[in-house]
Amino acid sequence: MSYFPLFHNTHNFKALVIGGGTVALRRTKSLLDAGVTCDLLATVVGSELQQLVASANGNITIDAYANDDVMLGYGLILALTDDRMVNQTIAKDAKAMGLLVNVADAPDDGNVIFGATIDRAPLTIAINNGGASPVLSSILRQQLEQFVPKAYGELATLVGQYRQQVKATLPTVKDRSNFWHDVLQGAVAEAVFSGKQDEAEALLKKSLQDADKSVTSAHGEVYLIGAGPGDPDLLTLRAFRLLQRADVVLYDALVSDGVMELVPQDCERVYVGKRRSNHSVPQTGINQLLVDYAKQGKRVARLKGGDPFIFGRGGEEIETLAEQHVPFQVVPGITAASGCSAYSGIPLTHRDYAQSVRFVTGQLRDGSVNLPWPELVVEGQTLVFYMGLKGLPYICEQLIQHGMDASMPVALIEKGTTQDQRVLVSNLTELPAMIEAEQVMSPSLFVVGRVVNLHDKLAWFASER
Repeated sequence: MSYFPLFHNTHNFKALVIGGGTVALRRTKSLLDAGVTCDLLATVVGSELQQLVASANGNITIDAYANDDVMLGYGLILALTDDRMVNQTIAKDAKAMGLLVNVADAPDDGNVIFGATIDRAPLTIAINNGGASPVLSSILRQQLEQFVPKAYGELATLVGQYRQQVKATLPTVKDRSNFWHDVLQGAVAEAVFSGKQDEAEALLKKSLQDADKSVTSAHGEVYLIGAGPGDPDLLTLRAFRLLQRADVVLYDALVSDGVMELVPQDCERVYVGKRRSNHSVPQTGINQLLVDYAKQGKRVARLKGGDPFIFGRGGEEIETLAEQHVPFQVVPGITAASGCSAYSGIPLTHRDYAQSVRFVTGQLRDGSVNLPWPELVVEGQTLVFYMGLKGLPYICEQLIQHGMDASMPVALIEKGTTQDQRVLVSNLTELPAMIEAEQVMSPSLFVVGRVVNLHDKLAWFASER
């Protein structure tokens, strides 16, 4: 690491900007936003920069850089002229005086650089790559912006207001650390993120009162998180945030390796199986595990492929949690039908082909495939069968017997949205033989409808993601 990150207190901190172009304008804006007093020295100054400095009561000198006398009284010098040699001279003089100096487009000539920042005042996140690529820093900033809600600034302000009180109430570092971890990853933080400031402060006060009384009863919680169909980029921001808070994660075979890589390293992981015909832990056992871990005071993330409430048995799990008075949150996920169809270039609805879509489970609790077949044989409707691989030949047979066109286009999407995605396109008559020959594996999704005809036209574009 060639640049060490430091944050300066901007109170009574002054900067001299030497140069009057677009870079000077951008840097001056950043400094003024941070509370730095800025003066300007340049031979030519753009009108916007001149107005900006003047509105902040900064001094503007229209002149060229001559000697280091102009640097007296400043803590930061910015060499931002259009002349490389002039910038080098300014930097050399500034460093000789022990000052911080930044040089436009030549980070090695100075001793400080500007990074990309995420402002969640009073919280600030800075990104620096040693000046190698400002564009890369900007891209990273844009990505991080999505994972740091603006409410984090409000949370930091609230915490700051109670820091001394907590220090006075909880004498040991360990007690204070545990307290703040619970506050910043628990109900207080969630209330702030939901815009409930008064509720958040009341919860914080209560937490502090409980801590002062040495309340030791454990309060766990369960998060039913939709992990999406496979691609970790499809995980929602809320799902990611709650996953980082978890003490233990229960996951099954439908949760992709990419999503599991997002689980914190120190988090306990419990595999509960749930492959077709191979449930290493029965559903009742999973329900009880959620209750048991929560009653130990742990934050439990239950990762479920797709969406918890679309053939994910999430309803059964929260029934048990409610009966046992265990608090829980449900985080919707992108269901397999939406994700897999989008990544395959098969729109589920289309004005010319399908005006409705129906999600169907291909296997009932007892393992049978007893479905309302006449209701499924409707022109202008897309059918999406979940968990239908084992019963697919029977499903195709029944749809044909109940009047569906035997040449109806169908698609079998294997391991959808992942790097191993495979799409087999056929018709109701020929697909069963095709999947046997191709040795298709779970997880797979079965799409029936004329929208499948669009796959050849749109699949290439869908793959360019």
